[in-house]
Amino acid sequence: MNPGSVAVVVSEEIGAPSWGLYELSIPCTVFGRAQSDLADPWYDLRLCDAGQRSGEAPAAGAAFSLRTGYGLEGLVGAGTVVVPSVPDACVEEGMPVPPELVGALREAHAAGARMVSLCTGAFALAEAGLLDGRRATAHWMHTAQLAARYPKVRVDDSVLYVDEGDVLTSAGLSAGLDLCLHLVRRDLGAHVANQLARRMVVPAHRPGGQAQFVDLSVPATDEGSLGPVLDWARAHLDEPLTVEGLARRAAVSPRTLHRRIRAATGTTPLQWLLNQRLARAQSLLESTDLPVEKVGELSGLGTANNLRHHFLRQLGVSPGAYRRAFPRAAPRVTASAGSPPAGR
Repeated sequence: MNPGSVAVVVSEEIGAPSWGLYELSIPCTVFGRAQSDLADPWYDLRLCDAGQRSGEAPAAGAAFSLRTGYGLEGLVGAGTVVVPSVPDACVEEGMPVPPELVGALREAHAAGARMVSLCTGAFALAEAGLLDGRRATAHWMHTAQLAARYPKVRVDDSVLYVDEGDVLTSAGLSAGLDLCLHLVRRDLGAHVANQLARRMVVPAHRPGGQAQFVDLSVPATDEGSLGPVLDWARAHLDEPLTVEGLARRAAVSPRTLHRRIRAATGTTPLQWLLNQRLARAQSLLESTDLPVEKVGELSGLGTANNLRHHFLRQLGVSPGAYRRAFPRAAPRVTASAGSPPAGR
């Protein structure tokens, strides 16, 4: 499966310090370095200049300028277009998003590109009208401004990212990494996304609906103390697991476990378990020829009917359709080949 080309908009000279540099680095890291042992071909990355002039000195307060191989014309024909951010003045001072960028985004979308924004990049997609009538998000510090300036956009400030099919938006900073890994998961499957996340030493999958806010009042040791319990649960997903049982293993009350897991992951213990089981099922469907009934059993989702129910509800496809979508995601083993991969 060819994941196609990814065009990343370089929208401004990068200051120091600058969050924009971090968000620009995310798609470069995820899509820019070939991972041929995971998927071949990998993505074709192109950086597209949104207005800098080669040879110019960096603007006041900027640490350096970036020279790119493409201008805005590079957006047209790309399979995916990513806008990591817009200049701060476009958000804080109401400066218009450059019309050349707006026009190029519209043209790329009309040509069939999948449009993606990270953090304040949503302002560019909104200015192009690509978010009208759609649900979208941005960093929670800027969602009120986004909603006020673009009332046709259904802004959701409580999620990490929103997938509207051909248009996707994320909150700021690490949520942009979650969205980019989500794109890899969509394009190349859970096995590839999980392995890439492991190489980047980040969580394999945080669902888009997870909250942006983490309760920082919880002591830092709480998340660490939960680590062994959560690791144990991942290793025993095929067994009946309850909040009460996990609480006993963690030597805390069920109420305390619920509070700590929500603080650490932004979701409830039961939803966390469901997410882990779905991830295990996805990996098994991609990397083995096990019958659907066995996949349901090993992932802890139960019968084939229950597995199908959760796949349709959470992913929008049946297990069979999901397996057919990723025939080359990983070397297959048969049901007699021993223990399946953990899917972590």
